[in-house]
Amino acid sequence: MLLKGIALVSLILAVGTTAFAHTALWLLPALFLGSWLGLLLIAFVFLWVLCLAVDLDKPQEHDSRFYRAVMYVYIEALICLVLVRVHAKGLEKTPKDGRFLLVCNHLFIADPGILLHCFRGSQLAFITKQENQKLFIIGKIMHKILCQPLDRENDRAALKTILKCIQLIKDDEVSIGVFPEGYTSKDGKLHPFRAGAFKIAQKTNVPIVVCTIQNTRQIFSNLRHLRHTDVELHLVDVIPAEDLKGRTTVDISNQVYEIMIADLGEPFRFAVEN
Repeated sequence: MLLKGIALVSLILAVGTTAFAHTALWLLPALFLGSWLGLLLIAFVFLWVLCLAVDLDKPQEHDSRFYRAVMYVYIEALICLVLVRVHAKGLEKTPKDGRFLLVCNHLFIADPGILLHCFRGSQLAFITKQENQKLFIIGKIMHKILCQPLDRENDRAALKTILKCIQLIKDDEVSIGVFPEGYTSKDGKLHPFRAGAFKIAQKTNVPIVVCTIQNTRQIFSNLRHLRHTDVELHLVDVIPAEDLKGRTTVDISNQVYEIMIADLGEPFRFAVEN
């Protein structure tokens, strides 16, 4: 009798489970989508609450390891979410001891995130246009990781930003990242550099890490068609600190430009009109 009872209960449970699964099968996509959207909402609210405590008017003197760690998690998740595959080359040449100045071409708003993702062990802080401080959430995260706003229309204020970056490297707070073109390239070509940023490496006696990035401009257009975007990030060369002594920033700027063009290819050279 006991065995028959067990068999009967088992049969009832099996039939009931099968019937429920069959009836609720159409709910699975909705449950999946709802759970996914719910997790996105929780992640957004967490970051928003975290940033409520950030006062942009209060000087940030030290890199916040906590906010930086949170930022790395969100960047990695966002890279997956927008279907980006990053192909990095040459990262083994990244200086292991001491700080450095990283320079890269600039194609799209996603470029800093890609570089932070690839150089997460280097504590990068970018020089960024001052308007970016007003960006929702992003501006406050940048403030906490010591990104420095640059007023491109005010030479005196720009000099103060350069001097602040020099001090941050000397204090061993962060390495500095800069896009020497000064803005995103609208045509994809490598535009002339603003040489002043190279003074940071000279005054701090640190190497210059020269990088190129390709294909980030395609991220949004590919995402609309649910296609992956393959982004290339190359660490092309490292110019030792001793090679910068006694040279002008224009000379160094020209050398870095040619290093980037050698990796990107001549079609990316911006033709300066005479």
